[in-house]
Amino acid sequence: MGAAMRRIHVGNALSAFGLGFTVPYLYVYVAQVRGLGSVTAGLVLAVFAVAALIVLPFAGRAIVRRGPLPVLLVALVTAALGALSLGLSASAGTVLLSAAALGAGQAVMQPALATMIVDCSTTETRSRAFATQFFLQNLGLGVGGLIGGHLVDTTSASSFTLLFAIEAAMFLVLVAVMATVRAPRAPRIEGAPGQAGGGSWKQLLGNRAMVQLCVLGFVLFFACYGQFESGLSAYGVEAAGISTSALGTALAANTLMIVIAQFAVLKFVERRKRSRVIAAVGLIWAVAWAVAGYAGLGHGSQTMATAAFISTYALFGLGEAMLSPTLAPLVADLAPTGLAGQYNSAFALVKQLALAIGPAVGGPLGASLHAPYIVAFLLFSLGITVLAVRLGRQLTDVQNQPSLARSRVVTQGGAPADAVVAAEA
Repeated sequence: MGAAMRRIHVGNALSAFGLGFTVPYLYVYVAQVRGLGSVTAGLVLAVFAVAALIVLPFAGRAIVRRGPLPVLLVALVTAALGALSLGLSASAGTVLLSAAALGAGQAVMQPALATMIVDCSTTETRSRAFATQFFLQNLGLGVGGLIGGHLVDTTSASSFTLLFAIEAAMFLVLVAVMATVRAPRAPRIEGAPGQAGGGSWKQLLGNRAMVQLCVLGFVLFFACYGQFESGLSAYGVEAAGISTSALGTALAANTLMIVIAQFAVLKFVERRKRSRVIAAVGLIWAVAWAVAGYAGLGHGSQTMATAAFISTYALFGLGEAMLSPTLAPLVADLAPTGLAGQYNSAFALVKQLALAIGPAVGGPLGASLHAPYIVAFLLFSLGITVLAVRLGRQLTDVQNQPSLARSRVVTQGGAPADAVVAAEA
């Protein structure tokens, strides 16, 4: 791991640590501490998603034209200002504007950092690099949330101001760290159609494998991440009688599974086809939804229901650990030369869209229609397996299994792996 990659990973950990301080307590802060009510608090959470959906299409174009580092630095300063302003805001208008700045900055960080990882890695090392990123993000979120929980006091607005100030400081520290990165810049092809904003999106939509991956990614994020803090938690409380403390334990089990399993799973993933790994995740999550069904509909003891519900979150964590070294590197390997930023931004846009729709659909369904909720998302998980198998047919041998490559070259445009190896020889 080079010096640039080490700084990128430190940056990921710091940003996640800062977000962990505030994200779990945002609703309480706006609704209760500032006394703005549940409607305003709900709007703040919606603003995060809307801001991300607005800026991400432009972020990809900016990364392609300017490079990921300048875009990342602007996003970090924007997020720092948004976090600090949010901690000082007392009116609904300023809270919503601050949330928009924080959400926009946070959204742009993801594709910018991902593109820097792509630029600093090879085909052979990329899966490990993204696995490390995911590991550090979860560790940072967990540690930040744990420390933040001991600092907050719902009777004191100043304690929340301190939290948001710490978050802003983490972003500014990250500016200082990332400003020293000397990452290799991905080569550009002057005059290529992808250099124009509209042309790059048209080129992306013409890539069948990338379009199928975006559809698959939407279902993945909708059926898992989009349910964690909405539909699945509502189902657990209403159908399975899960206490708030048990729900916290389930979330901790998810993070713990990722931290423990990430690098053990990586060895398994690196030697297998990516499409088959994703298909296996769909099956694991189908089992997770079946276990959740037992927790709420199995009519067993409360102890068994709680254990099953916690196991559901742990199984989701196992699937996430398998996806982290698979999805992001695949997006990078599908991108033509110089357009990794555009492709990363497009995939981040799909993720944000799924995370915006997922809670809106899953929340009411999980709280009231328990059996249909479980059946629907079990079928979504099986759909992930089907979509992954279909995606595998669109990938070249090296794109699907990078361990077959003998150099940094990743095939583009459907050229068979053997032809690439022969050309290099």
